[in-house]
Amino acid sequence: MKVPIVFKTPEEALEIIQSGNRVFVQGSAQTPTCLLRALAKQSYRLKDVELVFISIYGDIYVDKPGLVDSFKINSLFVSAAIRNAVNEGLADYVPVFLSEIPELFKQNILPIDVALVQVSPPDIHGYCSLGVSVDIARSAVNTAKYVVAQVNPNVPRTHGDGLIHSSRFYAMVDCNEPLYETSFGEKAGPAEMRIGEYVASLIEDRSTLQMGIGSIPDAVLHSLAGHKDLGIHTEMCSDGIVDLFEKDIINNKYKRIHPHKAVAGFALGTRRLYDYVDDNPAFQFLDIDYVNDPHIIRRNNKMVAINSAIEIDITGQICSDSIGTYQFSGVGGQMDFMRGAALSEGGKPIIALPSRTARGVPRIVPVLKSGAGVVTTRAHVHYVVTEYGIAYLFGKNLRQRARALINIAHPDDREALERSCVERFKIF
Repeated sequence: MKVPIVFKTPEEALEIIQSGNRVFVQGSAQTPTCLLRALAKQSYRLKDVELVFISIYGDIYVDKPGLVDSFKINSLFVSAAIRNAVNEGLADYVPVFLSEIPELFKQNILPIDVALVQVSPPDIHGYCSLGVSVDIARSAVNTAKYVVAQVNPNVPRTHGDGLIHSSRFYAMVDCNEPLYETSFGEKAGPAEMRIGEYVASLIEDRSTLQMGIGSIPDAVLHSLAGHKDLGIHTEMCSDGIVDLFEKDIINNKYKRIHPHKAVAGFALGTRRLYDYVDDNPAFQFLDIDYVNDPHIIRRNNKMVAINSAIEIDITGQICSDSIGTYQFSGVGGQMDFMRGAALSEGGKPIIALPSRTARGVPRIVPVLKSGAGVVTTRAHVHYVVTEYGIAYLFGKNLRQRARALINIAHPDDREALERSCVERFKIF
């Protein structure tokens, strides 16, 4: 018997939000734009409503300068949608490991009054799916006093922790809009493709992979055509995995935990990816406090973590979230997986980055920019890869690290790096 569904208008649904409330907003491809647009229109009656989220996409409406008295953004990651607001002092950022964000909700450090999510339509039993962004949304829904759901037929029904019965919702709002899409593969140039080849050379058959966000992880996936029996345990997945699934290169046969299943916290890519994971039992979208737990990650043998960076100094310190004091992104899950892969039997934590920015600025530097945030410490770094090769830093002293990194720096930067090493280490 089909469960009756009663929808409200966005205006009616959002009446539950009051001044001083803390409101969680689901992110990535599932950003509930209809609800945010309607919430911005209610700014006249609201004051000091705190909005918390991780990566968020599109025009979120509530971040306009004229609405700062009504809405206070307190983001747990800095994505492009709010980057300017954070750096102009119109929004705040909380540095935190992705794996630990659910604890902020559960321990009432950041208690949630209302959660705004986007879900699939209810099935005949009344269950909706959080789609391709389960990550921290699962814990937010579990702990929020009220949940308002934007119901969208374009949301995939994914397997795992994302199912929510419609009786949990304070209100449901009908909205038929495309999910946000992006294509990382189109942004990969010759340097990224060469990096992808080097990283692929480090990956053994039967390895389990984690990939960060961006063109380099997609370039790595593109370079794995000759591999066999790979697995996936990652905070996010993108379009690059689809071809490898269809060619049986990724099949998850040899994973120690969740064999035959690709485990992820969220997916971000094009409609092809969203359609592929829709009702696909080969995928499990799970709560991020499980997916990103280093003690869970390490249980997979040959765990390979592939992440990028903004810059790295000659001792191996990794800055991944800022350009000096300019907040570019967030801590995210890099350290969760770098540590988990390092502890895995046969695991490999990898930092991959072009030797220079698109504007020709060196990424391997004598010292990090003033104010830069160290996301991954030099003690955690094992492999560093650029388009000029692979540096293995684990167990090396500072001088040895410097030599290894200079060897994979841009050729035009090496002389200056060597001079800085002579000055710093006296002998080089």
